[in-house]
Amino acid sequence: MVAGTFTKTLLSAIFNKVHCLAQDGRDNGFGNGYVWAGSLESGIQIATHHKKPVMVIIHKSWCSACKNLKPKFANSAEIQSLSKHFVMVNLVDDEEPKNNKFSPDGTYIPRILFISPKGSVDHDIYNEDGSSQHKYFYSRPEQIAKSMRRVLEKYKYEQFDV
Repeated sequence: MVAGTFTKTLLSAIFNKVHCLAQDGRDNGFGNGYVWAGSLESGIQIATHHKKPVMVIIHKSWCSACKNLKPKFANSAEIQSLSKHFVMVNLVDDEEPKNNKFSPDGTYIPRILFISPKGSVDHDIYNEDGSSQHKYFYSRPEQIAKSMRRVLEKYKYEQFDV
């Protein structure tokens, strides 16, 4: 009897914890259809272990351009499909890295950067259809998908886990 009550209590606690996590999530509004790493550090660690590139979205909760991008990103079937070949990380507010390699041409937001499967920021992948002053600013899903395809092409000789 006591064991049954304990099991029910334990399962209830686990379910409630998982349920809460699913509601809060790490998507920060960019879509729960993606698998998000818990932090930049864990994302890079996962990527180097599995030989996958990383997509890092740096944004702020108060930013109107970020708010505008979120539903477009969240609802993009093409980005969701391509994301299976990436470790996905999104960093909001104070999670933004202080290291200047994550702000190669400024600290504007949102910025989307790509990290190689070996763990280094790839400054060669940027929004070719965007501003030359803000190379890592993306406003449309097609721009993001184009860069994602460029990343996959660049690292095609790497061994990706599917």
